Amino acid sequence: MVRHMRRLAAVLAGTLAAALLSLGTAGSATAAPKPAPAGVDITGTGLSEPLRMHADKEPALVGAIIDQVNFLARTGSPTGPKAANLGPKYTVVVLAGETPKQTYDLYPKAVGGPRVYRPAKQPDGRKTSAGWFLGRLSMSETLRTAGVPLERQFDTVSGGAGGGERVLPEDTLDPAKDLDEALGDLQRLLLLNVGVMLTITVGLAGIALLIRRRTR
Repeated sequence: MVRHMRRLAAVLAGTLAAALLSLGTAGSATAAPKPAPAGVDITGTGLSEPLRMHADKEPALVGAIIDQVNFLARTGSPTGPKAANLGPKYTVVVLAGETPKQTYDLYPKAVGGPRVYRPAKQPDGRKTSAGWFLGRLSMSETLRTAGVPLERQFDTVSGGAGGGERVLPEDTLDPAKDLDEALGDLQRLLLLNVGVMLTITVGLAGIALLIRRRTR
């Protein structure tokens, strides 16, 4: 009897110790510090002081700015446009709380479309390669919404497109030429359809004639 009581006491002690350990583990997991919210700093032409935003207060705006640089590939072009064709420069620093992590130079008014330059030296010390990239068409409007003194663009495609897609200049569009090409394409399509229908009709007539001969 005494031996059974000792075994029961040992089991109860082990169960209690495991329960206390699990409570301690849960408490420590709950008490783990939350990651610092993402943020951005913007400096550049026309800004007397940096624009600083954090995702916990302005999530949509911070997300839109980070979206201007989060699609870049591992390597970019080693050379960019001439300095005279770059226009105003704005440096965007991506933050974790108040700690700088990444930095990029944005040129929303560059000739031929927005450009992004990624320096090889990054604030967090990570290894990367310097390079130039085509930016999103929405870069200028996104920066303007954040407070950068840029003129509003009404022809910007919502969301933009990184990697080379660009709106054609107006002087390269010829409405008359486009209309002639469209009519020519339509005419060719109609002629093709007529040819197909004639081929089918002749084929059916031949099959009918063959069946009629065999049934006689």
